[in-house]
Amino acid sequence: MTHYFETPTGPDEHRLVRATIFGRDFAFTTSGGVFSGSRLDLGTAVLLRSVEPPTGLSSPALLDLGCGFGPIAVGLAAACPTARVTAIDVNDRALELTALNARAAGVVVETMRPEDVPEDALFDQVWSNPPIRIGKAALHELLTTWLARLAPGGVAYLVVQKNLGADSLLAWLEAQGWAAERWASAKGYRVLRVRVLG
Repeated sequence: MTHYFETPTGPDEHRLVRATIFGRDFAFTTSGGVFSGSRLDLGTAVLLRSVEPPTGLSSPALLDLGCGFGPIAVGLAAACPTARVTAIDVNDRALELTALNARAAGVVVETMRPEDVPEDALFDQVWSNPPIRIGKAALHELLTTWLARLAPGGVAYLVVQKNLGADSLLAWLEAQGWAAERWASAKGYRVLRVRVLG
């Protein structure tokens, strides 16, 4: 069985998903074998409705961690045309779809596997609907790695389903010394904000 957090080996059958993000309508190409390949995931929708894009920053570096078919990355790039938007995923099909959707929307998104991100790259914001189902240890390692890439004064927004451990994840983040808080809550999901102080 192939999971969405692996590159799928099954047929790549495209379909369209329509979504409104930050006031703009998009038609995303999706496929099987990627996260929420048949619709905009409810958690992602909650995240995008709960957090404003960083339009006040002049040239922010933004990271979509676990991009799937790219709704977060593409939405951010459209809302913040001066931003440098990077979308990463371990699923090569997801990266291909994100690049395709960025081109279709007329925006620039840099897509790459996590290991290809330059070691010295820092981000002003990290946005993610993290892959909770990879297991707690792997999730904690993932978040430890990428939250450490936040620039001074940076912030991360994570959306997690309440019954899949959102509150325990918040407690873990606080225990690691992050300035973490529940930013929003809707439809069984929590949006967590994690800040770098200074």
